[in-house]
Amino acid sequence: MSSAHVLFETAAGYCLFTLPPSHADVTSLLANPASILTALPSKDAAGKAPAKGTQVQLTAFEPFESTLDALSATTALVEGKLSKGLKKFIATSLDLEAAKPPSSTLIVADTTLASSIQKKFKEVQVVSNTSVTALMRALREYLTELLAESTGTTLGAKELSAMTLGLSHSLSRYKLKFSPDKVDTMVTHAISLLDSLDKELNTYAMRLREWFGWHFPELGKILQFEGGTYAKVVVALGGDRVAASDAAVAAALMDIVSEEVVSQVQSAAEVSMGTDLAPSDRSHILLLANQVLSLTTYRTQLATYLHHRLTALAPNLTLLVGDILAARLLSHAGSLLGLAKLPASTLQLLGAEKALFRALKSKHATPKYGLLYHASLVGQASGPVKGKIARVLAAKCSLVARVDALGEDDDATQALGLQYKIKLEQRLAQLEGRARKAYVLDNGSSDKKNGKKDKKFVQTAAGAYGEAADAVMPDAADDLEEKKSDKSESKSDKKDKKDKKDKKVKSEMSEKSEKSEKSEKKDKKDKKDKKSKKE
Repeated sequence: MSSAHVLFETAAGYCLFTLPPSHADVTSLLANPASILTALPSKDAAGKAPAKGTQVQLTAFEPFESTLDALSATTALVEGKLSKGLKKFIATSLDLEAAKPPSSTLIVADTTLASSIQKKFKEVQVVSNTSVTALMRALREYLTELLAESTGTTLGAKELSAMTLGLSHSLSRYKLKFSPDKVDTMVTHAISLLDSLDKELNTYAMRLREWFGWHFPELGKILQFEGGTYAKVVVALGGDRVAASDAAVAAALMDIVSEEVVSQVQSAAEVSMGTDLAPSDRSHILLLANQVLSLTTYRTQLATYLHHRLTALAPNLTLLVGDILAARLLSHAGSLLGLAKLPASTLQLLGAEKALFRALKSKHATPKYGLLYHASLVGQASGPVKGKIARVLAAKCSLVARVDALGEDDDATQALGLQYKIKLEQRLAQLEGRARKAYVLDNGSSDKKNGKKDKKFVQTAAGAYGEAADAVMPDAADDLEEKKSDKSESKSDKKDKKDKKDKKVKSEMSEKSEKSEKSEKKDKKDKKDKKSKKE
């Protein structure tokens, strides 16, 4: 008769319980889980505990050596994996390493873990269903009594509760620290903040131009497209155009703009048509200019942080499309793993969902690109080629995203983005009919650590095509010449026939016109004769 066992995991270690012969029939036991209470060390109404041969026994107990060991074992259990420690514990406890292992049934709470155990130990019948939960709940209620009777340990409910709490905290910290979703969340927040900063900076810079333009309107014409430089010049002037003639202010302006621009500012300040400012107005304008400068500085720091974060998270994708576009793709997909799961056709249209559904609804042409329109390769392409290069770029982005999300961190995988970028540039040149750039590996720089030479890409000129080396079969050439001559003869014959036909038609038309004129003259003459006879 086969024995029935229950695998029970605790914060202290692995437990293997053996069910008594009266409850060895697992099917009937799981049909009525409450019957296990008669085999647990609980006292009846008379105050007597069940006999030892009729109650559940703890067959084996393997405590965890440290918190790190417990954390690794719990992580494997959560993922449904069979760890080495649990594998050894089951094999030793059920005597599966013997020549003829006994037939046994193992009850497991987690179905994924049960399937992993069944694949490893095929001689064991593993059972896991919804009825196991009630059985595990009953064992957990009497866990301290079962451990005390079988091992003699004084592990109470308080100690088990403290161990469970500590293990749950460690597991939460582990998931929070190593979860790729949390790292992707940092990138999502950073790119969203970067977009907000760009909008705010544009608004603040425009407001500063309009506000200070009432006092010095000529400065906006001198510095037309430089928002940060405009704010620096306003701060250097102290909010007053009259200070431009000062030597100290001129020296400060020299550090910001060129000498030619400084002379233009000084000459424009002398003949400016702006209004004067009150001290309170000037102070608020200076505060706004300093705010623009501080936001510009923070924007630069945030862009640097985003670059370092993306270089560590998705190096190949960053090399292929750049920092900003890679961050936008990750933010739109939700995470790097979510981006890796997307097919290339979906990735190509990320950011153009509204245009896609509007085109499908109105039965018009669908868009060819979404966020990828801002990629440098798509921007370099001409109009007819943009759609093709966007499709190729989306395919390569999908591949490198999968490598970054699921691949190993070695030199071969990190160089994949650069290789794909070179191939895309050559493909773009081929589509546009330009000369392709040839890239060869040159062993130039040396690596001092291991003595190996570092390979780098060097651009060389593309070779010219030799037309003189083309060979044409003589028979084929003769046939080609004959066909050309036949075509020319047939064309000339057709032209002659057409000319003859046109001449014939013209002659017939002229004859008809002459006949009609003669008949008209004859009719007129007859009418005239008749009239004369009557008179």
